[in-house]
Amino acid sequence: MFFEEYNLYEAGDFGYHECRIPALLTTANGTILAFNEGRKFTGSDSDQIDLFLRRSFDGGVSFGDVQIVATKDGWVSGNPAPVQDRTTGTIWLLFCRNQTEKVSTLDVPRSVWATSSDDDGETWDEPKEITASVRPSHWAAWYATGPCHGIQMRSGRIVIPANHREKKQHVEDEDDYDHSHIIYSDDHGESWKLGGSADRHTNESTVLETADGWLYLNSRNQYCSGENVTYHRRAAWSKDGGESFSPSVSDAGLPEPRCQGSVCRYTPAEDGPPGRGKNRVLFTNPGAPQPRERNYLTISLSYDECRSWPVSKVICEGPSSYSDLCIAQDGTICCLYEKGNIDNKGISTYSGDISFARFDLEWLTDGEDSL
Repeated sequence: MFFEEYNLYEAGDFGYHECRIPALLTTANGTILAFNEGRKFTGSDSDQIDLFLRRSFDGGVSFGDVQIVATKDGWVSGNPAPVQDRTTGTIWLLFCRNQTEKVSTLDVPRSVWATSSDDDGETWDEPKEITASVRPSHWAAWYATGPCHGIQMRSGRIVIPANHREKKQHVEDEDDYDHSHIIYSDDHGESWKLGGSADRHTNESTVLETADGWLYLNSRNQYCSGENVTYHRRAAWSKDGGESFSPSVSDAGLPEPRCQGSVCRYTPAEDGPPGRGKNRVLFTNPGAPQPRERNYLTISLSYDECRSWPVSKVICEGPSSYSDLCIAQDGTICCLYEKGNIDNKGISTYSGDISFARFDLEWLTDGEDSL
């Protein structure tokens, strides 16, 4: 068994204040693409933000130089959500844009964009706006893709998790309502459509196709019910490819301090050789027992298609926040995540570092399971 990690970015690298919002993808060629936001001046959500990419050709042992995939002066280009089309080989990256210093006031709607690569991420096409087809005009200003990888279903449908905010429906409502939703393409990325939404108070989401062909939507719990309440992830299912979703339910096996998370297929039962022939699904998020404290980044393992999570292990005990998962071609589990530190007063702080961890199933299960 093994576990190793190293920082892919540290605060101040490449003349940027810090990096945040990681996303991962393993391509059909085995290249690992590590995306994240490069926040230029202040590190805030409304900073000048560019989309970074580094590629690994050795299963995550090392990464190449930084590429800037999307940038626009005076604008946020953020919330990366990559996916590869198995049929065409094209890698799609969806993301959102808004003017800097506008995201906090929400007075300017965020726009949705797509770019693509046909050479394993070496070069990228000029981004094209797809807002009109995936964002209704009556929604409130906030909208975000991912941030984490998308999937392609066995039907060929490409699915990107996302979230939005809807305007108040009643005068007595305290605030606009958050919802997670999906967007999808049935024509290899030529066009994109809006899919179904989850219940109120869901937010940043991640998706998985279950063994029986259902779409599983796992969402950040945005419900505000007091400081001393333990929050849990929200889960919903779709049997029509994401056109509609069941009511969301709280997953007691996945506590969280209201943060982003990532779900990823590790092995399907039909994947033949002994040891691989089990349904295994992985999930990461900060599993802190204290509400609103983002630490204890935890990876959990399910053998029953996300109904329960009997195995879990802490990747980082200290400050840790957004994360994403991918699987290297040799079966190594890879996790890219935001990592902070604890200062000399014992206070958790974020340093703007992005850490890359790689490990095997034996480490996760303490030798109880292996491929």
